[in-house]
Amino acid sequence: MKKISVIFCVLWLSIGLTTAQNNSTQGAAGLGDSYFPDLGNGGYDAEHYTLDLTWDDITNKLDGTVTIRAKAYNDLTRFNLDFEGFTISNILVEGKNADYTREGRELEITPTIRLKQDETFEIVVSYSGVPGDNVAGYYDVFARGWTRYPNGVYVASEPDGAAYWYPVNDHPLDKATYTFKITVPDAYVVAANGQQQQVVDNPDPTTTYTWETRDEMASYLATVNIAKFKRVTTVGPHELPIRHYFPADQADSLTKTFADFPDMIAYYETVFGAYPFEAAGAVVADTRLSFALETQTLILFGKDVLVGQTDAETVIAHELAHQWFGDSVSLTQWKDVWLNEGFATYASMLWLEHSKGQNALVRQMNTYYTIIASQGTRYVPPGAPPKEDLFNEGVYLRGAWTLHALRLKVGDELFFKIMNTYYDRFKYGNTSTTDFISLATEISGEDLQPFLNQWLFDETVPAKPDQTFKP
Repeated sequence: MKKISVIFCVLWLSIGLTTAQNNSTQGAAGLGDSYFPDLGNGGYDAEHYTLDLTWDDITNKLDGTVTIRAKAYNDLTRFNLDFEGFTISNILVEGKNADYTREGRELEITPTIRLKQDETFEIVVSYSGVPGDNVAGYYDVFARGWTRYPNGVYVASEPDGAAYWYPVNDHPLDKATYTFKITVPDAYVVAANGQQQQVVDNPDPTTTYTWETRDEMASYLATVNIAKFKRVTTVGPHELPIRHYFPADQADSLTKTFADFPDMIAYYETVFGAYPFEAAGAVVADTRLSFALETQTLILFGKDVLVGQTDAETVIAHELAHQWFGDSVSLTQWKDVWLNEGFATYASMLWLEHSKGQNALVRQMNTYYTIIASQGTRYVPPGAPPKEDLFNEGVYLRGAWTLHALRLKVGDELFFKIMNTYYDRFKYGNTSTTDFISLATEISGEDLQPFLNQWLFDETVPAKPDQTFKP
């Protein structure tokens, strides 16, 4: 949590703590998200995770030790982590054995000493098991966390799957930096978030890969990918390191598929602002996936999404745009997910306009409007999707149309100033729909709340505006 959003996030966490627990020394079991009240935990800020994991490719078993550096907001005699499945062998708090109980995804820890307000403390959790064992169910296919497939492993955890593979404060309000130390059989390569720091060939037939992030990230964006990858490197704007991890036998074709990646970054920098992180790239799992996920600095794709697909360029542009909107500018509550998906969808349309011309944008937006209008109530208003259908197509397509309609209303100069200012003001922090509407009103000089509320919340889709672009 950085910059302007720090005060708000601390306040939000404190509110979640005091409203959920009468005793301020007991960290709350959730952060008060209106859709997922049990996600995250109160009383502390997780600052850094070190994930030291050893993977068995035959059994998919993980042996893990996760070390968390955290800062207490209050004096604490008890606090929670989100963690489901696995067998815990030991928990240390400040180097001393701690008592713990488990119920569902709630891991409640009672240290032997009172943790002091504003002081940093260390938690070490040691565990083992097969990811997914004894887990009741998943929100969706992209929320399973650590997932084994025939040729390797990928990790996708949106919105609540991080707790299925490591102990965590599992909500975007509590971002942290990460170190990954992943030990695998020698035949495999590991790709994770941030940049690779070290590769150690161990005396036994294993290799340990160490990756580290410079910038904080939300827990659902943490990823580990294990396969027989080929690493393909290039550079982006300002010598930005770009490293892709492709299945070795598909590396040549995938390199062509991702050829525009540096140009996309350069274009998005002109309309949103500087790329926010220390590195960029993609990892392609050697299996068919029904999704792609914007895991921070290393975007996850499946081979079916890319190879031979005519819309690969749009998919890549969408996921790359999330590095600005979703990863750097993160959600305060999951109900506002259109701020991720609507923004990324429209950003991919801006790339289409940049690369193919404005007529291409208009044609595609007309197609989207026809789809939205024909689906009726199946495509929900993007501002408040149902909890059980958070990623409804209305969030994507009508969310994109909300931004397109705003652009047509205020003109290009003000629209792109709104987008750039929104990113700059909330980068590396958290935001809400209310924040965006307030900022758009501020920049445009007119009250845009009624207009944006129509597009975001009305059951009836607003009439399609005249697509005459104003400077």
